[in-house]
Amino acid sequence: MIFDTHAHYTSHQFDNDRDSLLQGLPEQGVTGIVDCAVDYATSQQELALAERYPFVYAALGIHPESLIEEDTSTRLQFGGHWRAELKAILPLYEHPKAVAVGECGLDYHWPIPKEEQQALFEAQLRCALEVDKPILVHDREAHADTYAFLKKYRPKGILHCYSGSADDAAWLVNQGMYIGFGGTLTFKNARKAREAAAVLPLEAIVLETDCPYMSPEPYRGRRNDSSMILYVAQMLAEIKCVSVQEVLCATQQNAERLFGL
Repeated sequence: MIFDTHAHYTSHQFDNDRDSLLQGLPEQGVTGIVDCAVDYATSQQELALAERYPFVYAALGIHPESLIEEDTSTRLQFGGHWRAELKAILPLYEHPKAVAVGECGLDYHWPIPKEEQQALFEAQLRCALEVDKPILVHDREAHADTYAFLKKYRPKGILHCYSGSADDAAWLVNQGMYIGFGGTLTFKNARKAREAAAVLPLEAIVLETDCPYMSPEPYRGRRNDSSMILYVAQMLAEIKCVSVQEVLCATQQNAERLFGL
C-alpha cells in the first residue's frame, strides 16, 4: 500500500524505461503516485502520464529553479515571464487527474533572485486557494520565508522533503499541512528529520520519493523509484514503534484524504 506523494517520472532519467517501470510498480505494492511538474511543459506531460496510468495523478506548477534553468518552458516558451506561464497552467487544474499545485516554493541554495521566486511562490499559494487544491511546497535553505508565506495563506498541502525542526513541524501540522518524508529519513545524518517524525502523529505524515532523486539507504546514489518507499516506511516504523504495514496504511489514507481520492 505504497502511496508516493512526490515523484518526477517525466524526468529524462526515466526516458529509456519509463513505461516498463511504471507498469511494474503496482506489482510492488504501489497504489498511488502524485507526479510533479516544474513548468508548463511538464504540467502537460504530467496530465498525459496520469491519463495513461490509473494510479498516477498530477501536480501542476512552476518550480523556482525553472526561473533560471535554460531548458524549461518558463525560459524557452515564455521568455521568463512566469505570470503568463502560470496563466496558461490555470485551465489545466480542471482536469480530473490534476490533484495539486506544485512543485513550487523557495530555494535559496541556487542563485535565483529571491524577490522573483517569492512573488512566484505567493502567486501559486493564491492559485491553490483559488482552485481549492493542496500545494506541494519546496523549501530549501529558506525556512523563515517559506513559513511566513504559509502562515499568511494557511493552505492545505505538504511540506515536501521536510528538513525543519520538530517544533516547526508541529505548528505546521496544526495549521493544516502534512509533512513529507523520503529517502533522507534513512540517512545517518538525518537527526532533525527523525526528531520531527518522532513527535508527529502518523495522521500528519505522508511518504515520498522525489524520484529519480533522493534514494534511501541502501540505494543512496542510485536512481530512485516509488517501490523504494518501503525503506522509508521501515525507518518510520522503527521511529514510531509500529509495524511497517501500519505506516503504509496510515500514510496512504493520509494522501488519499489530502488529494480527495
